[in-house]
Amino acid sequence: MSVPLLDLQAQYRPLRDEILAAMTRVCDSQRFIMGPEVDALERELAAQLGIRHAISVSSGTDALLLALMTLGIGPGDEVVTTTYSFFATAGCVSRVGAKPVLVDIDPATFNIDPAQAVAAITPRTKAIMPVHLYGLAAEMGPVMAAADRAGIAVIEDAAQAIGATYGSRPLGGIGALGCFSFFPSKNLGAFGDAGLLTTNDDALAKQARLLRTHGMQPKYYHHVVGANFRMDALQAAILRVKAPHLDAWTEGRRRNAAAYRTLFHEAGLDGAIGLPSDPADRRHIYNQFVIRTPERDALKRHLDEHGIGNEIYYPVPFHLQPCFADLGYARGAFPHAERAANETLAIPIYGELTDAQQRTVVSTIEQFVHRKVGAAR
Repeated sequence: MSVPLLDLQAQYRPLRDEILAAMTRVCDSQRFIMGPEVDALERELAAQLGIRHAISVSSGTDALLLALMTLGIGPGDEVVTTTYSFFATAGCVSRVGAKPVLVDIDPATFNIDPAQAVAAITPRTKAIMPVHLYGLAAEMGPVMAAADRAGIAVIEDAAQAIGATYGSRPLGGIGALGCFSFFPSKNLGAFGDAGLLTTNDDALAKQARLLRTHGMQPKYYHHVVGANFRMDALQAAILRVKAPHLDAWTEGRRRNAAAYRTLFHEAGLDGAIGLPSDPADRRHIYNQFVIRTPERDALKRHLDEHGIGNEIYYPVPFHLQPCFADLGYARGAFPHAERAANETLAIPIYGELTDAQQRTVVSTIEQFVHRKVGAAR
């Protein structure tokens, strides 16, 4: 049995008629940019997430850019962030002319090491940008405390973590601003690029909405230089159909994560394969289920040969990317991130994954481990 890393068709089929009706509604209206679909989505997502303002944007990357621009971060400023994430995290800091100051990760959660983040704050630091990687909240308590002491903002990169919580608090509503992605592979995915900026601060929301549309209010009167970060109405209509199902889809992922833990244990793989951290004080939404092993590359080849979907998130930390060579970090600077880049592998976790598919995934990994053990003997 082959098992895809993600099966979007399984999610789409039950909603097909409703989604096509929503798209037809937009086409019949001929209102494709902003408008009532976007306004309704923002109201509905703000209520669903429990955050005062939900501001739709054109992508998760643009949510990060807009957050930085809203805070006025630019040349001469520093933003402390992790070296281990999707490129947009550090790339957006550079795009506004600021300097990404990188720190290592907690090896258990793959999220930013809060102690190193705090130590990296300087008089030039304007924000800390923790990433809630793979759907698990970063350790926000010490990050928020340090930011408050230093008088700087916290931008939550929650691109992979919609619906996750830290304690009882929703991600995207803890820092000054939260950034989400609706890339099709996310737990809540659009039919293309789309994203969301969230905040509980009225003044920041007003500034972000202004910057989202070229700094224009009213039409053709520009108060600041903004950008075009608008969400298409078609994407908003599709997301309005899908968003009410998000909690159920997330619980499906969480059930599958628990089933994997049982299956890996029953297969005797506890010592051979590292499983994701799942702290009791946080709600992990499992955008990815990431295992780890020093034999990662060989395991990946084995899974590929047997039709088991998998992906490396991420093979090269920021400090080793050629475009960030001018930051001056050397190999070995962040050993936990470098080790994670060499050992981690995502396996299928989507909510529609069947018991039989999960057993196939684990049995295929078990075959690999036992073959390696036998060869070692």
